[in-house]
Amino acid sequence: MKRYDIIGDVHGCASKLKDLLVRLGYDTDAAGVYRHQRRTAVFVGDLVDRGEEQREVLTIVKAMVDAGSAHIVMGNHEFNAIAWATKHPETGKPLRAHNDNNRAQHEAFLTRLTEAEQDYYLEWFTTLPLWLDLGEIRVVHACWHPGSMRAVMDATGGADRLSTVEHFVEANTKGTELYEAVEVLLKGPEINLIEHDMCAYWDHEASKERKNARIRWWDHDASTLPELAELRSAKLRNRDPYPAYAPRPVQDRYLSYVYTDRIPLFYGHYWRAWSPTQKDDWTTYTACVDFSAVNGGTLVAYRWDGEPEIQWENYFPHDPEVVAPTPSDQTA
Repeated sequence: MKRYDIIGDVHGCASKLKDLLVRLGYDTDAAGVYRHQRRTAVFVGDLVDRGEEQREVLTIVKAMVDAGSAHIVMGNHEFNAIAWATKHPETGKPLRAHNDNNRAQHEAFLTRLTEAEQDYYLEWFTTLPLWLDLGEIRVVHACWHPGSMRAVMDATGGADRLSTVEHFVEANTKGTELYEAVEVLLKGPEINLIEHDMCAYWDHEASKERKNARIRWWDHDASTLPELAELRSAKLRNRDPYPAYAPRPVQDRYLSYVYTDRIPLFYGHYWRAWSPTQKDDWTTYTACVDFSAVNGGTLVAYRWDGEPEIQWENYFPHDPEVVAPTPSDQTA
């Protein structure tokens, strides 16, 4: 039986990655590649941007993937890096606008790697799958959604990845099915609050109003608003808490995102705060492994040993201060 260590968003934090691998029992071989005698690492994407140690992270992870001691799926930051560097074949404009906001987000990759190194790793990024189905477990960066996966395969001739300039042009063109599919898989689905007679909230970090909220697709019990919307930390512009609303129905297309399969699924992307909380960070069959490593948080792995349901004790590093859920809570 395969055993996996699913590792969260690294974002250029090589020191934290090396420390985590060593603590997980991975050793470097004669070629300097991290390996484990009985386990395989799986990275949920977002290796790049923000952190100071871009080159070393890429060197470590690519070597592991090439050697078979790790798997990886694409994150939205790898996708964005390709789009930044790729020009539309007709207009000559980059697929991702070179504006101040996008440049600031991508600056660490641009400034800490030479152009030749950037080209080398960008070529590798185009080989990364958008999801992994390993039989007993599944891995995706932001949302497992069969409808979006079918749209990717329809556009790529049955592939689970984008590999040509044409694919990336279409995936960066708003209104196309491929664009919508990649948005869901790499950034997660959203629901419009205004359409459901709920107010917008204020994003104080970005200083802008948000009319859409992320869908809590990982919570298989969520079926109405507001429980389907991620509004736990939402504030109004005056910083008052987001108001409570009575339950209201949502359209079936939103419910299609909710994960109801009984196969353990692992994902990153959501900048959670350590330590893992049931229903918010993990459920019976889903587990987030992104705990904001680059933002003063913890680089986390989930150690999967064949269990058919998620066990909170298998988060690594295990937090002894987290109170174990009661048996009745395990079904949540």
